[in-house]
Amino acid sequence: MAADAISRLVSGLHRLPGIGEKSARRIALEILTWPDGDVRSLADLLVEVKTRVRPCNVCFNLSELDPCSICSDPRRERSVLMVVDFVGDLLAFERARTHRGVFHVLGGRISPLEGIGPEDLHIEELVKRVESGEIREVILANGPTVEGDATAQYLKYSLNALDVQVTQIARGLPVGSDLSLADQVTLARALEGRREM
Repeated sequence: MAADAISRLVSGLHRLPGIGEKSARRIALEILTWPDGDVRSLADLLVEVKTRVRPCNVCFNLSELDPCSICSDPRRERSVLMVVDFVGDLLAFERARTHRGVFHVLGGRISPLEGIGPEDLHIEELVKRVESGEIREVILANGPTVEGDATAQYLKYSLNALDVQVTQIARGLPVGSDLSLADQVTLARALEGRREM
């Protein structure tokens, strides 16, 4: 019975990105050495975060606040909007402290093979934000993958008729990598070297 419970815990942890089966087993066995109170605290924290954190209605960042702290920060340059694929990408640029504008999280990338089309992403909301007239530059910071490039091209086409400059971050990032894993210097250089599309 204990082996089944441990196997279920390992399977659950293995679902997390970046956690292989060996790491999941190591984490599961570590958790079993914790005092009951610590395990309950972690479980309660997971439930609390899942319950309280929601997408921001403006940019789709994850936050307890709505709008999120970035959207409500009066010091942000509201005329410069960076578009990212995932919340992890937004957090990477925030850690690098190179972008003082606002963000828009698409919630993924266009990927016909995975059944993800433009209608599955927050593209319509992006167009509406730009149509409001406050945005003068849209920086496309899509991941350096085939899907990221396809998404960037679709966004460029969608924003083409609007009076806005569309730029793309430089490609100092390796193709196929994940923005959320890039170091601060690479992200800063990619942002500085952005080009008009």
